[in-house]
Amino acid sequence: MSLEEVKARLARAALLLDFDGTLSPIVVRSEEAMPVAGAEEVLAGLVERAGNVTIVTGRRSGFIRSVLRVDDLDVIGQFGMEDSPALPEEVLAEVNLAVAGESGVRVVDKSASIAIHVRTTPDPDAATARIAGPLTAIAERYGLEVLPGKRVLELVPKGSSKGVVVDEVVARTGAEAALYAGDDLNDEPAFDALEVLAKDGMPICRIAVVGEETPEELVAKADLTVAGPKELVALLREL
Repeated sequence: MSLEEVKARLARAALLLDFDGTLSPIVVRSEEAMPVAGAEEVLAGLVERAGNVTIVTGRRSGFIRSVLRVDDLDVIGQFGMEDSPALPEEVLAEVNLAVAGESGVRVVDKSASIAIHVRTTPDPDAATARIAGPLTAIAERYGLEVLPGKRVLELVPKGSSKGVVVDEVVARTGAEAALYAGDDLNDEPAFDALEVLAKDGMPICRIAVVGEETPEELVAKADLTVAGPKELVALLREL
């Protein structure tokens, strides 16, 4: 589980990267997120030299492509469920009703999923605690699940996971080594997927991009840590 082992096999390696908090600083309003300086240049170089480079994100892929203008960069949006059918209208209605009394909560309908952002509430931790139960109940009624993230809860179809995406990309590309970089709880399944691959002999590297809100659980599973997106881009430049 070493960066050097992945680097030695770069031409046959899958490089999988989260976006928010990983290639872009965390921002108050998610639609204002932009990659750090140099990210596009570094990714363009890696696309030419690595076996595969994929952005794995809870966002819609269209947004990522609008801010990361890199030819031949793969983007898998909404935890791999972007092409899933739209959630029933009743789900959105119930979510809006469940959070109606919470000042500052933002509900984003992504068709195949619904994100509930609490970053702009007066007390995000308290707001999360109040709405988590009702949102979980809604998810259970409709056969969905709730994925936690940094100041966000997302209702998604069951089976949505960055770990599933990692397995699919590695299998599809025939990768002989794999790297994943992320900063949040929903990146943990991707780390777990790589651990399974490592047990089968694949060289891997799990990078935790550490910020103020990075969960300790992710850091504990990382093979390597960097202090924010700028340091990650600097590290990727050396591959």
